[in-house]
Amino acid sequence: MASIRTLKYLNVVQSHLTKSFSKTAFIRQLNTSSRPTASQKGGAIILGSALAGVTAYGIFKKLQGQTVLDEKFKIVDSVLNHATVKAATPPASQPSVWSPGKDHALYLWIYLKPTANSKDVAKVAATLQKMVDTVVDPTMKDEDDEVLAGVGFGPNFYAQVAGKTRKNFVYPYRKGNLGDMPSSGGDIFVHAKSNQISKLFELSQLFINSLPKDSVESFEDIYSFVYQIGRDLSGFIDGTENRADDEGRQLIAVEKETGGSYVITQKWIHNFNVINTEKTKILENWVGRERSDSTELPRKPITSHVARMTGGNAFQQPKTYEIVRQSMPFGTVSKEAGLFFIGYAADPKNFEFMLDRMVGAGGDSQCDDIMKLSTNVKGTYWYFPGQSELNKLA
Repeated sequence: MASIRTLKYLNVVQSHLTKSFSKTAFIRQLNTSSRPTASQKGGAIILGSALAGVTAYGIFKKLQGQTVLDEKFKIVDSVLNHATVKAATPPASQPSVWSPGKDHALYLWIYLKPTANSKDVAKVAATLQKMVDTVVDPTMKDEDDEVLAGVGFGPNFYAQVAGKTRKNFVYPYRKGNLGDMPSSGGDIFVHAKSNQISKLFELSQLFINSLPKDSVESFEDIYSFVYQIGRDLSGFIDGTENRADDEGRQLIAVEKETGGSYVITQKWIHNFNVINTEKTKILENWVGRERSDSTELPRKPITSHVARMTGGNAFQQPKTYEIVRQSMPFGTVSKEAGLFFIGYAADPKNFEFMLDRMVGAGGDSQCDDIMKLSTNVKGTYWYFPGQSELNKLA
């Protein structure tokens, strides 16, 4: 907090550069200065180190009289005038990465033909935000119809158009006693969120039609929805452990050096014969939480989903790794339905830990009981480049 206090003092100094004021008035101003904004806090990090040793009292001594000539104050003034430029802020991420959820989501999974021109495809993908602005006029949008979207790339495709990422994100095939986790691959993935499902349909249609002719081998567009105010179709509340604050989600999801994010996508098909007929207590033991309100079970099997994800079955076990979940239900009554699992992280090792523990590769050979009520049919990793990285592909 020392650097933030320093910034508060310097804000007062700046506001009085050309004014005459008394010692009493100056002290009163210091004591009543408003709380710094988020952008000012970023500047405070720079200022706190650049002005080490310049205390509030020291600044006050240099401000007595009408004119400020002291060399130290000139340094202070110089830093203030350039604070905005020099403030160290993390690179911008794409809108879908750590923003809150909406009523609906689009998961657009695309496979390209071997003959597709990767560079041309990447140029189109990099214009995703322009497509969003076509679907929703940016001058007219509000929270009800806005679209928050991001685009990611498979490891092979991204290597062709942009080179290596800081971390490897190849998704291996996994096999466990309760089921497999296939490695499905893919080239491009679009994740978009909106309260208006029609806007997501428009965006999906526009994106596919904008890609170079004969470049797409196949694609799947899945549209999800909020079910019973945030529950999975199994009846359990989803995303209980997600960070609630923007800063916390950003910290977990965004690679600080690039603004990029590593993403896992999996398609899970629920077994409703099991879900609808099994005793609630047994289902709760499989999940590790009460079905009614998502309260964690004080005693739960080591094979419960909560125990597998956190690394142990102790009550409120400290989490080894965290991710930002953006999963939602999807499907129809007549055909398949389940959960489209999607999570963001600053490092794919966060996913690796969890997936290994689901299939018994986490060191204790135990599998995740959640796989007794749902089957994983598709899965892979993507890299959602930071905004500046994405712009370079255009």
